[in-house]
Amino acid sequence: MTYSSIDNKRIKDIKKLHQKKYRDEMNMFLVEGEHLVKEAYISGYLDSIILLEGTTFSLSKNDIYVTDKVMRYLSALDNYQPVMGICHKKEKKDLQNRLLLLDDIQDPGNLGTIIRSAVAFGFDSIILGLKTTDLYSSKVIRATQGLLFHINIFSMDLKELIREIKPNYYVIGTRVDGGEEITKFKNHDKIALVMGNEGQGVSSDILAMCDAYGYIPMREQCESLNVGVAASIMMYELSR
Repeated sequence: MTYSSIDNKRIKDIKKLHQKKYRDEMNMFLVEGEHLVKEAYISGYLDSIILLEGTTFSLSKNDIYVTDKVMRYLSALDNYQPVMGICHKKEKKDLQNRLLLLDDIQDPGNLGTIIRSAVAFGFDSIILGLKTTDLYSSKVIRATQGLLFHINIFSMDLKELIREIKPNYYVIGTRVDGGEEITKFKNHDKIALVMGNEGQGVSSDILAMCDAYGYIPMREQCESLNVGVAASIMMYELSR
């Protein structure tokens, strides 16, 4: 069967997954393009595949065929892809040795960069503060290039988390003054690194709960770095 009407209830329900409210209600989200669909499949998060009629694809997973009109309607992209996937959200897994806590990160591109770097540099889990931008928005998913499927990620209140993980983890806040070079902390067995909002940094309440503060030494002419860049450098230094 090929769906040809955008008024079909199933198609409308799929379209709703572009809204956070319905992603949360259904515990599902969408990915677009062959690469992301394959990454979701390999990682066990793919439930169904939406294919433009006439498209051949190597996977077979509850395939849904649609017309050009419907695929255009379902896509969040200007140049839509002939392959989309419906996935179920990730579940919280046990924490390991290297944690990254994100306090109110707002830019989807920054979150995507941070996720990719966390996977690259061996961090085990990313915990998103409750005000951090939605992991399952199409912009964040594209920015991760599929690496969100390869790391433990979940959301919770960061103050509650920090209370739970102490004293087993050394919690390192980040700020541009009053701390030590980030390389000073890499010998700790269990680390929780906290990165803050693009404009305000880590909130004062969370900074007050940290064991120490780290920074990246820079030339005077540069006051600060983009949070995606800063997080990447810090994770690299801690993994060396």
